[in-house]
This record gives sequence, C-alpha cells and structure tokens, in this order.
Amino acid sequence: MAIKVGERIPPGIMLYEDKPEQQIILADYAVGKRLIITGIPGAFTPVCSRQHLPQYIEKADELKSKKGINDIICITVNDPFVTSAWCDDLGARGRVRILADPRAEMTKALGMETFSQKLGGFRSKRYSMIVDKEKVVQILVDGGDASGFEACMIKNLKFECKKK
Repeated sequence: MAIKVGERIPPGIMLYEDKPEQQIILADYAVGKRLIITGIPGAFTPVCSRQHLPQYIEKADELKSKKGINDIICITVNDPFVTSAWCDDLGARGRVRILADPRAEMTKALGMETFSQKLGGFRSKRYSMIVDKEKVVQILVDGGDASGFEACMIKNLKFECKKK
C-alpha cells in the first residue's frame, strides 16, 4: 500500500550515497526538516536524466531559499556507485542528493515499487513528495506511462509554507 499524506517516512531503512560506507536512514535524516523526495525508475534512464531530475537540479537553489526546502533527495533502485556516477554526470552534487536503494527496501516500504522484466526486476514508480518533519504533506505519483513524468513536475507541488 502506498504511503499517504500524513504518514511518516518508514523508519530504519538504510539508503546509500556515493558508496556503501556512506549510509543514511531517511526517517532519521528527515527529523525537523522540510524535504522534497523524488523517486525514479533508474539512473541514466532517458526521461529521468533529461527531464525529471534536471528540473529539480535547476530549481534547487530557489526551492531552498524561497520555499523553505532543506534538501532535495532522489531515490532510485540502483547501487551507490551508479548513483554517484549519475550525480556527477548530471551536475547534481550539492543541489540534489541522489540516494541508492539497491534492494528496493525503501521503495517497497513507501509502496512505490513496480516490477519490470525489461529493467531487471523491481524499480521505483516515478513520484515526488514534500515531507515536513518526517510526515508526508503532499505526494504526486506518475500514472504509469513508461515515459511520462508530468505528474511529478515541480510545478505540480504545492508549497503552502514559505521559508520564514
């Protein structure tokens, strides 16, 4: 079952940034923060690389300075070496944190998993959410079109609470 508005980020699940030794438990990291969390089917995939994630990279400074976002996090079912290379390739470092969910544990806990034989098994649906102090305040999920991402665009997120 997919995570809903008002629910907390699932606790105790390890994600990885850049290498296996660099671990992050998202629920712990989210304490007291306002985050955008976006999920993608895979690093280096065409739509994710050219359209979905670049909008977050380009608007990162504005989202942080004007919308009160502390961090932007992208979760993908890949290993941390792949996500590190993709982060460098996109120029995302310092703007968007790309976290690896190699066993799809967080993706499944969020109810955002999808199975793709062509892509090698479990992947993430494309989604974007705003999390405020560990709780989901808005979530947008792509309707399932293999190449669609419009539902998860920044323009569809509602930022009711501006930075004070």
